[in-house]
Amino acid sequence: MDDFVDAALSFPAAVFSFLLAAVLIYWLLVLLGTLDIEIGDLDVGDGLGLGGVPVTVTASVLVVVSWFVTLAGGVVTAALDLGSLVSILLGIGVLVVAVLAGLFAARLVAVPLRKLYAPGGEASRSDFVGRECVIRTGRVTGEFGQAEVSALDGSTAIVQVRQSGEHQLAYGNRALIFDYDMDGEFFWVAPA
Repeated sequence: MDDFVDAALSFPAAVFSFLLAAVLIYWLLVLLGTLDIEIGDLDVGDGLGLGGVPVTVTASVLVVVSWFVTLAGGVVTAALDLGSLVSILLGIGVLVVAVLAGLFAARLVAVPLRKLYAPGGEASRSDFVGRECVIRTGRVTGEFGQAEVSALDGSTAIVQVRQSGEHQLAYGNRALIFDYDMDGEFFWVAPA
């Protein structure tokens, strides 16, 4: 066990050992429910193929894989016993390889997870403005009426609708939603 601790706290693994400790503490706090911070994806990650997934996920994978590579590389370079200058140069090389391996692993994880984090945005009532609806009440007046409208994702909703009274809208008629009244929480419609 002492050899493991020595390897984890020696160069080059020590660089990622502290980062690994921070990642482990973060995920432990998230698991316990005391921490609810999800950092969004960074634009920097898009050029590396890491975009579309929270930074906490990709950074965690990068740190874990890089730590393991530096730990293994540090053990191998220490076993070679080549002298301090050569060991330091090899350690720097191991760090570069570890970061590249971590980035590769993070990308492998990010690509399939991107579908889970697809930006859909929050649905809004204003999304219905400009859509066609079907009247579901006997009539629509300036104070009463309901219609069925389809959202972009294919789901349907029954919404409160009103008209100015110029045209008669009855059950089954098609109408166009042209505005939303925030105060009254209803949609203005006109015959389609």
